[in-house]
Amino acid sequence: MTARRLQLEVFDAPDRTGPRVDLGQDEYEEAQLAAYDQGYTAGWDDAVAAQDAEVARLRADLGRNLQDLSFTYQEAHGHVLRTLEPLLQDMVTKILPAIARESIGHVVLDHLRPLAKELAGAPITVVANPANRAVIERLLVAEADFPLTFEEELSLGEGQAHLRLGEAESRVDLDGVIAAISAAVSAFFRIQKHEDRRHG
Repeated sequence: MTARRLQLEVFDAPDRTGPRVDLGQDEYEEAQLAAYDQGYTAGWDDAVAAQDAEVARLRADLGRNLQDLSFTYQEAHGHVLRTLEPLLQDMVTKILPAIARESIGHVVLDHLRPLAKELAGAPITVVANPANRAVIERLLVAEADFPLTFEEELSLGEGQAHLRLGEAESRVDLDGVIAAISAAVSAFFRIQKHEDRRHG
């Protein structure tokens, strides 16, 4: 039995189809360097292009997310304001007037004390609405240590009182304060509704 020789295909044989070029050692190394530079540059350009594409995608995603966030904020802001409006309106129309009625006597007393010192015993007339005159009188008589007289005036609100000090007159007007707060609350919500309509 004779042994057959195994023959392997040679892959590094020069390409015989193209023109044959014989290069010297220096030229061969320069060609290799040029091929390496060309491959490196192509790889670098591909990496930069991929990075630019990724940055553009991230920017677009960020823009969409910010837009969604802004829209969500506008919705939440509008919802909170719509919830707060009736609460604040109730406070202005119901709670604050009740607080004013209960505290008018104390506010009048706070106004009177410094004036009484200046007037040195001259009588002070307190003019109030008939609905709360008795409450004011009871508190002032109990707390004040200076002479007072009391009168009723139907045109005054329950959060108002006039203090007559001889020829001078001073005013306590909690109703006016409440009206100003009410106007400010209404104006605020009117502006917010206008802004909501404008932003769609």
